[in-house]
Amino acid sequence: MENEILIGSVVGDEGVLALEELARACGAEATWIIDLVAVGVLAPEGRETTDWRFCAADLTCARRVARLQRDFGASMEAAAVMIDLLKQIDQLHARLKQAGLNVD
Repeated sequence: MENEILIGSVVGDEGVLALEELARACGAEATWIIDLVAVGVLAPEGRETTDWRFCAADLTCARRVARLQRDFGASMEAAAVMIDLLKQIDQLHARLKQAGLNVD
């Protein structure tokens, strides 16, 4: 069996991934990331695409969109709506937990 060495970076909340890096981490083209920004799923730091920086949450979100598109054949717009609804559910769960209510 051949050994394989994987090299990675820890991605935090600060904007550390450039457009091409995020696309590569998602196994996608840069145009797909640009489309995610266009429909409001991602909101990078920076004005121009060459200056855009993304954080770990953006990577997680983009990968979630990719799964929705792959598993359910969702369009970009449908995936954007689903992501928004999932974020709202997460926020509601956090509020319930903060209020001391069981969310399970």
